[in-house]
Amino acid sequence: MTSALRPRYTVGTQNALELPCRGPPVNLVVEKSKLSGAVVIPASKSHTIRAVVIGALADGTSTITNPLCASDPLAAVRVCGKFGAEINQGKDWCVRGVGGRPIVPDDVLDTGNSGTTLYLTMGIAALVKGYSVFTGDEQIRSRPGGPMIEALRSLGVEAFSTRGDGTPPLVIRGPMKGGAVDLDGSRTSQYLSGLLLSCPLAQADTEIRVRNAVERPFIEMTLGWLDDQGIAYERDGCDRFRIPGGQSYRAFSKRMPGDFSSAAFFLCAAAITGSELTLVGLDMKDSQGDKAIVDMLRHMGAKIEEVPEGLCITGGALAGGEFDLRGTPDALPAMAVTACFAQGVTRLVNVPQARMKETDRIRVMREELSSMGARVEELPDGLVIEGGPMHAARVHGHGDHRVVMALAVAGLACEGRTEIDTAEAVSVTFPDFVELMQGIGASMFA
Repeated sequence: MTSALRPRYTVGTQNALELPCRGPPVNLVVEKSKLSGAVVIPASKSHTIRAVVIGALADGTSTITNPLCASDPLAAVRVCGKFGAEINQGKDWCVRGVGGRPIVPDDVLDTGNSGTTLYLTMGIAALVKGYSVFTGDEQIRSRPGGPMIEALRSLGVEAFSTRGDGTPPLVIRGPMKGGAVDLDGSRTSQYLSGLLLSCPLAQADTEIRVRNAVERPFIEMTLGWLDDQGIAYERDGCDRFRIPGGQSYRAFSKRMPGDFSSAAFFLCAAAITGSELTLVGLDMKDSQGDKAIVDMLRHMGAKIEEVPEGLCITGGALAGGEFDLRGTPDALPAMAVTACFAQGVTRLVNVPQARMKETDRIRVMREELSSMGARVEELPDGLVIEGGPMHAARVHGHGDHRVVMALAVAGLACEGRTEIDTAEAVSVTFPDFVELMQGIGASMFA
């Protein structure tokens, strides 16, 4: 029954790969449950896509151990393959890179539902002396790319939106020469990460001046990859970077850590159902920003301990609080659900970029949680939620993987049957979500 949420793909060489799709519409049914046991958290999407991009640009063959096999990383595999990388998929992924010389794609580059793939591989396209055309699904074709387009133009790259509004389809033609860039970083960190990954391969040096940088933990993640590669750069916080051109990437072997963005749903599920769970494979020393949810839940009253396997959480009585999500926008759906079951008022603030994800997650979570009885006020940059009685309901997942999973978590603490549509979207980052939830006692089926 859970196979409906897994992406379809062909294992083997990249040339045999079919871009994964979500499959037919799926409704997810959830009933009140008590959870217990251990769950192995899947690998980080953000790390996996960065590994694919760097491996594709490197000289030699890289090995990615414990990759996340979900629609978003597989979209990165597909796109990087079109730039000439050879990517063999099995338990591990082996990436034979192009040695800093990506080729002109022979077809349109379909990034599926993956904004990370779109913005990071736009940087690869800027290195190519030829045209690359990017598209994606309906949600991606509404995502803003204007600041990235302007940045690439400043570096000598031809870049434009076919509709003239900054959204895909996008056309890019390099090569990137280098130069000075003024970048608006208020919408997403992915613009900056795309530049940081590509500018070391530019013909000349690059200076990037960033205004209003958000999601700084993801910027630090990208810089961590550059450090591991020995890439030279200078920085002034997250506001200015100077990157010498003419550098190169080398082959690597690296294991992908567990994904805190995915773990958030299990942490919050345990917190609101008063359950005890062990989450295996998480490393609090990793750079992922969503590990901040651990301290948020501790502040609300959940008991969370680091253990050799990862983290152990025991839920119970929760209290509201105020949390700044500027660096962790993906945590908003799960934290909004948790706030509904906490005593008092919770404020989730300083996260306007949550409106520009797969959906306007601020509006969507207010609408759907209200239909389950929650008292939710929508702010321009977040939500104010007063804890109180909740009930099961039929709710709309809006085709957003994190919204679907968050509403499923809410259903675990409500009497009756909660039904969530568009649950096929879960395959974007977490195709085994339902199966893993069932394994720890959740009454959840598709």
